[in-house]
Amino acid sequence: MNTENLAFDAHIHLTDNEYSGYLQFLLNTLRSLKINSCSVTVNIETCIRSLNLFGNETKDIVTQFLGIHPEFAKQDIEGFENLLKQNVSIIDGIGEIGIDPSYQSRNGVSYDRQKFVFNTMLGFAEKYGKPVSIHSRNSVDDVLDIVRTHRLKGTLLHWFSGSAEQLKRAMDMGLYVSYGPSLVYSKVMKESFLNADRDLILVETDGPVRYYRCFDNLISMSSSFLISVINSAAYLLKIPFHQVTEQLRSNSERFLGRSL
Repeated sequence: MNTENLAFDAHIHLTDNEYSGYLQFLLNTLRSLKINSCSVTVNIETCIRSLNLFGNETKDIVTQFLGIHPEFAKQDIEGFENLLKQNVSIIDGIGEIGIDPSYQSRNGVSYDRQKFVFNTMLGFAEKYGKPVSIHSRNSVDDVLDIVRTHRLKGTLLHWFSGSAEQLKRAMDMGLYVSYGPSLVYSKVMKESFLNADRDLILVETDGPVRYYRCFDNLISMSSSFLISVINSAAYLLKIPFHQVTEQLRSNSERFLGRSL
């Protein structure tokens, strides 16, 4: 495959039910636009769905991560570990994993349980040499404290929303941060993006995230909106679109530890 001008969506939920009615259309569009999407999972159900949906025939457009999201940290870790062991050769990374205090009240998942599962997931990533995609909303400091106790191949704080001080700490640790559709319209995200190390920036859609502040709450599609995110990055960095695309592809390949 010709990878010139290839874009990488660093975080998207292709196994979400929202996409089930038109997933093949979405995959065809990704292939047409030469976009490779990092498809993450959130629980055992979506892990199994991912393994059934994606294989060698989708390698050019889907990078497959498996993980247990903090929202589902009550789930059986042994079940996940068995899936991982059986399919480790075709799994590209571990994610979406992390911690988030909001799930204590919303889902009854204790913060300690989330930390235990997060540490376990990082242990799997360390053992099998896989990069990780991390959810760190309202928990950046704790996430960084835990991450530094592991020797990880590549670490992404997806949809980074921490403070300037937390961003600097992440940059000093050599972690990647990704920015999504909010980069188009959020002043706070634009400022964070410009403060990040250019070599540690990735872009994402986090589809099927909904646009609560615009577009009548419609969902995002990797095949369409990722281009707008990259265009916003080029505008902010004041460099041509093709140049920022090359930079982002290089960053993505270093994060993954392989060519796209």
